[in-house]
Amino acid sequence: MVSESLTGETSLSQEFQALSMSMSKGLVRNPSPKQKSNNKRDEINDTRWSSWKCLNLNGRNGSCKVVAETNETFVDQNGRRKSSSAIDCFSYGMKEKFWKRNARKTYKLEPQKSRSDVFLPDDILEMCLVRLPLTSLMNARLVCKKWRYLTTNQRFIQMRQDGLHQNPWLFLFGIVKDGYSCSSEIHSLDVSNNQWHRLDASILKGRFMFSVASAKDSVYIVGGCSSLTNLGKKTHKGVLLFRPLSKSWHKMASMKYARSSPILGTCSINRNKRFVLIAIGGVGSGDERLETGEIYDSTSNKWSEIQRLPVNFGIACSGVVCNRVFYVYSESDKLVGFDVERGYWVWIETVSIPPRVHEYYPKLICLSGRLFMLSVLWCEGDGEIGRRNKAVRKVWELDFVNFSWFEVSTHPDAPMDWNAVFVSDRDVIFGVEMFKIFGQVLDFLTVCDVSASGEGMIWRHVSRNKMANELDAYSCVTKSIAVVHL
Repeated sequence: MVSESLTGETSLSQEFQALSMSMSKGLVRNPSPKQKSNNKRDEINDTRWSSWKCLNLNGRNGSCKVVAETNETFVDQNGRRKSSSAIDCFSYGMKEKFWKRNARKTYKLEPQKSRSDVFLPDDILEMCLVRLPLTSLMNARLVCKKWRYLTTNQRFIQMRQDGLHQNPWLFLFGIVKDGYSCSSEIHSLDVSNNQWHRLDASILKGRFMFSVASAKDSVYIVGGCSSLTNLGKKTHKGVLLFRPLSKSWHKMASMKYARSSPILGTCSINRNKRFVLIAIGGVGSGDERLETGEIYDSTSNKWSEIQRLPVNFGIACSGVVCNRVFYVYSESDKLVGFDVERGYWVWIETVSIPPRVHEYYPKLICLSGRLFMLSVLWCEGDGEIGRRNKAVRKVWELDFVNFSWFEVSTHPDAPMDWNAVFVSDRDVIFGVEMFKIFGQVLDFLTVCDVSASGEGMIWRHVSRNKMANELDAYSCVTKSIAVVHL
């Protein structure tokens, strides 16, 4: 009986162990067809429930170990590859990693859902958009109304001004097509990428001989006339403000006197809180040459008259603001300065006067508090036999200590355009020449970087014959340029 009892207990123990092994293997087998029909989350719950039911596999403090089936391949002593299926029990604390791994697999098996609920906060989106180049920014505004609003409000424009993501853009105004018809287009050049673009400017159609000046991210269009002939000619008092970043136009307060081709100067006072725009000279409504001037103050949003040009000064032909002094040069080679803060003119007596050909008016520019002038003069061939005289364009700088002009550079191109326009921007000089030769209008855009240390003033060509082929020859006379960082 004892042996039978022992035998019965042994067989019962063996059956119990076999049952345990079969249950353990059953727990890690692939789910049944019925279980496959359940979603993946139920599979994970089933796995947790199976591990909770595992027999005699409890870990420390009653925590359940995770049971998983592993298929391993090994090589026996005879060099044959064999596979083995075994049950590995992960130690305490590893079940979370195991479940996370299975959860990732389950997530990958789920069908991709729409991510339309994922969005960026407005402030993060603004930080992304403000770093775009201007061309990409214009395209981004076409995405949706929200993006257009975010990139055109005053907060965004201020962020763009204060940021370091701006590049210089050159704007060419006063384009004439089809004879006496002023074009309703502005040609703009992305200097960094050397790409020309066209902007709509219907508001300028039929308006000639206006002057432009840039300040921060805006361009001011001042005065002008309605015709290039005296027949039905009307001179304008109006002033327009053009903001390229938002492609917007605004009417400013009108001047007291109508004038075309006035000499302009811009200046910021009191750390950019007060802005002034000065207009001097030009041609009046009766085609008379004006000696009067007026100033626009941003604080009052009004124009007011300033002192007339000094007696015997002559006709103003060029001017620029440098160190809060509005310097004006005359056709009779005289120089005066208007103190913007004190409001009066002073004579500037110079020891020397740069030689020049009188058909070419000199151009004043200012860079980093330094006053320069470009003029055309005849070169006598350096005294060599067989060398012909030729006209060259020189760059001169005014020594504020000795008040004398000295030569600093020579422009690489022959001065074919007597109305070449030059404008300064920070430490760079931009020049546009346009002239008609052999029945074709040609254009040249040159740039000179004054900040190049140890190399002097080096001129380089940025664009040649890229935008003047379809323009009328009158564009050579009516053109004007402005540079804005956008």
